[in-house]
Order: sequence, then C-alpha cells, then structure tokens
Amino acid sequence: MADPTRAWHDEHMYFNRMLAMLQKEMDVLATGESPHYGLMLDIISYLREYSDVVHHPREDEVFRRLSLLRPDYKLRVARLRQEHRVIAVAGETLRKLLEEAGADAMVSRAEIEIAAATFLVYYGNHIQTEEEDILPLAAKLLTHADWAAAKAMAPSAHDPVFGAKPTQRFSELRRRIAAEAG
Repeated sequence: MADPTRAWHDEHMYFNRMLAMLQKEMDVLATGESPHYGLMLDIISYLREYSDVVHHPREDEVFRRLSLLRPDYKLRVARLRQEHRVIAVAGETLRKLLEEAGADAMVSRAEIEIAAATFLVYYGNHIQTEEEDILPLAAKLLTHADWAAAKAMAPSAHDPVFGAKPTQRFSELRRRIAAEAG
C-alpha cells in the first residue's frame, strides 16, 4: 500500500490549488467584473463530487479511529467531522448560486460572496488543521489495517482532475491548472 498520509497530503495540495483558483475568480467578482462562472462551477463540482464523496468519508474513518486511540482528540476530530458537513452545505449553496449567476439569473453578489467566503475559509482552515495536527498523528498511530478500513469507506473512484485518467468534463479546469503551474 502506498503511503496513505502522502496521498492524503497530495490531495490536500490539489484542493488548495482549487481553492486558490476559486479565490481568484471571487476577486474578479469583488471588483465588479464578471468571473468565469463555468470554471467556478467546475471547481465546486470537483470538490463536491470527489472530495465530499471520496476524500472526506475516508478522513471521517481516520478521525474515528484516532479518537479511539487518543480520547483526548475526540473533540478535535468531532469538529473536523462537523466541518465536513459545513463545507458540503456551503459548497452546495455556492454551486446553486453560481449556476443561477452563470445562467444570467438575478443573483445577489453579496449572497455569492458570503457563500464563497464561508466555503473558502472553512475549507482552507480545515485543510490546515488536518495537515498540522491530524496527519502527523495518523502517520504515527494508524496501522495498515486502519488505512485499509479508511480507504474502504468510500467508493473506489479515480480523481477526475488529477488522476491517471482525467475526465473530459473537467478539461477546462485541467487546462487552467496547467497554465497556472507553467
């Protein structure tokens, strides 16, 4: 089994790239200009469909196992699980608002900014907490069996953007990522 903490870290770095791109588009919106709503929707869709469905359920199992091994972490991991729910709701709210705005419906700029700020701040802080606090502990305490159980908590899905077989649906997102990296 490949190093699961490395894979977890790598996914966090991918998610951070998505969040940075989303923030750039929100900065465009803040200046009164029109952001690239399609790109923003791709970012949210990727994070909702991959992170919320594959990454977060695996993390939740890691959190559960850590709280059994380290009862002093019980509140900490409960908060992280709660953040998964907040991130999912904020992401869905933002997705709906972006769909409406992209279809030229009347949508309050403030509503989009509030939903995006909630999503961006929660997600960014969540990743930082996991990177600094949870990943090092998980690397020390969890066994191969623990990691296998965590992996089994989510469907075996390939990453549609960063995986070996990226999907056509996210081609614009991949192109933008490549342009920013190059």
